[in-house]
Amino acid sequence: MRSEPTPFEGGPMDGRTLPILVGPTGHPPKWYEIPVPAPDGGPPTVLLYERVPAGYTKRLGLQKGWKYTYSPNGEKPKLRWPWTKPTPPRTPPTE
Repeated sequence: MRSEPTPFEGGPMDGRTLPILVGPTGHPPKWYEIPVPAPDGGPPTVLLYERVPAGYTKRLGLQKGWKYTYSPNGEKPKLRWPWTKPTPPRTPPTE
């Protein structure tokens, strides 16, 4: 498997670069999870990073690569298939 050095921005990993495995298309995963063990032996905390473009060239506007940015809420969006129905908006109960 091929790996690519990918920088991280924000959160505890800010400024670090890790070798991330790329898939068959040459892209790293859309989301990267880093489990951090709890000091008291409890369940680990998961740091969540989202893949975003690292920048674009000036002349042609080509993408320079990828980087990961910290997602502080720690939740991935649910997987949505094109053929699924949209979820109805929540309405508050009336009294």
